[in-house]
Amino acid sequence: MGPKAKKSGSKKKKVTKAERLKLLQEEEERRLKEEEEARLKYEKEEMERLEIQQIEKEKWHQLEAKDLERRDEELEELYLLERYFPEAEKLKQETRLLSRWKHYIQCDGSPDPSVAQEMNTFISLWKEKTNETFEEVIEKSKVVLNLIEKLKFIVLETPPSDLQDKNIIQYQESILQLQELLHLKFSVATEILLRQASTLADLDSGNMEKVIKDENVTLYVWANLKKNPRHRSIRFSETQIGFEIPRILATSDIAVRLLHTHYDHVSALHPVSTPSKEHTSAVTELVKDIKNVEKAISKEVEEESKQQERGSHLIQEEEIKVEEEQGDIEVKMSSAEEESEAIKCEREMKVLSETVLAGKHWRTDGISNVSYKPKERLVTFSLDTFGPVTLIQDAHINMPYQSWELRPLDVNKVLLTVTTVFTEIQIQIKENLCMLSSIKLKDKKHISILEGTWMTPIPFIIALKEAGLNIFPTRHSHFYVIINNKVPLVEVKAYRQMALLSSAFAFGWSKWNLLCNSTKVVFKVREHLTEECTENPNWALLMFSGDRAQRLKIKEKSEAFSEALKEETEFHSTLYHMVKDFASKEAMEKVRSSNCQFVNSVCHMLLSTRLLSYS
Repeated sequence: MGPKAKKSGSKKKKVTKAERLKLLQEEEERRLKEEEEARLKYEKEEMERLEIQQIEKEKWHQLEAKDLERRDEELEELYLLERYFPEAEKLKQETRLLSRWKHYIQCDGSPDPSVAQEMNTFISLWKEKTNETFEEVIEKSKVVLNLIEKLKFIVLETPPSDLQDKNIIQYQESILQLQELLHLKFSVATEILLRQASTLADLDSGNMEKVIKDENVTLYVWANLKKNPRHRSIRFSETQIGFEIPRILATSDIAVRLLHTHYDHVSALHPVSTPSKEHTSAVTELVKDIKNVEKAISKEVEEESKQQERGSHLIQEEEIKVEEEQGDIEVKMSSAEEESEAIKCEREMKVLSETVLAGKHWRTDGISNVSYKPKERLVTFSLDTFGPVTLIQDAHINMPYQSWELRPLDVNKVLLTVTTVFTEIQIQIKENLCMLSSIKLKDKKHISILEGTWMTPIPFIIALKEAGLNIFPTRHSHFYVIINNKVPLVEVKAYRQMALLSSAFAFGWSKWNLLCNSTKVVFKVREHLTEECTENPNWALLMFSGDRAQRLKIKEKSEAFSEALKEETEFHSTLYHMVKDFASKEAMEKVRSSNCQFVNSVCHMLLSTRLLSYS
């Protein structure tokens, strides 16, 4: 290697102790200066924040004082608008009286269901009539079922103030007597039919086969005349209804009846308890302090607590006369109900049976080999013994709702859309009538026999429930559904005021309703004067506590919930005055000229669906 390299670089300058202390001192002074500047900045910002907070607090108090100052005036104006509800009740009462008068002058021989003496005479005369054929009983059943329906509607539609407990007991006893007598008449007529078994024998099998069809009842009767052990599988001609029996029964003197009714003729045979004052729903109990609220909505809330929950859509009854031991029976049948098709893939369907001894509740034991073919709409199952059989749907399968919207369509006409996990249901409301507009199952439109049929609210609700489209909670539903429970009084006030505004304003579901507490509700609202739907509607978010309405600063797509008031808006005591701040004169005039029956019907549907608690 070469010569030793010279040391490169200059010699480092040595820092003295004094210089080091000076540097540390300068650094400490710089740090203290930065801390002081940060402290002053923080104090300034804090003062500004407190100042803004104080200004906002003073402004809030000013708005509260202004709201309190004009509260009486706003509530008085709302009270004048709410005249729609007693006016609607008065029209209903006049309609009921007119209906009774029309029945009186009609003189068709049918009794007035509200008059106990006429009902008792009708029942006694029919009891005395004997040897009626099945066809005659079917024809008479139309009158009986109509009377039962009228009696139920009298209980549901008559305001509690006009209906005494003794009247309710009278009507329920009449219903029970009619149901029991009709059931008995069908059984006696079947026995009379079986006496003619030999004359009705099938040429091929030699056994009796008889099918009698009607709009309410279909009868299938089979009698084993030949006792051929090879004839164990029976299927009624030109139908999908059939059954299989074990060999021991194929050689016995037996007859089988399948009675398919389009109404529940089994559950209703048990007495119904009389509704009492303590059974009135919480909604009624909590609205006593509102002017005329109890009178105006008593029928709606009473109807919720009185309605009998009926989940049955299809009932087949098999009766057998046999002295020997019974084995497994396989029954095949297809539903004649169109509405079962509408929900066949979306609901949990259970095949249930009831033994004669059980009598008071449905049971699932004794049923095996259950299968369902959706395309053929064919249910197949095996029974240990004969007895009533039904298909029952979960009453709360459509709850809670995913979203909802109420929007005007035309003068005194709105569209209510309720979206559930499986179904989108659209309901039109006009004057005192409701109609099923459309059903969508997983975004696919389904045709229903109820579509296009206008009915008053109570019959409409019952029809939807019987069709498996139950979006009407009862006072017990919260035991089965996780809900966003709201104070009933707040709900009632919101629904009534939404109904008053529904002719000119659209309302919709908001996700923030889940995050506010139970004493407040949050929903979307916008002015809507034309039937056309805009792609990006400008919704306002309102929060309502029953006594105060305010427009929120947040939007539906905001990241967090806040009760902050929107800039340049005020508090109001009612929703009517809240929307009046940003509504057009045309919209408010449309609200003031709404039809009283229309407003009452919209309110009835909102109270019945309870959108704010069950969404």
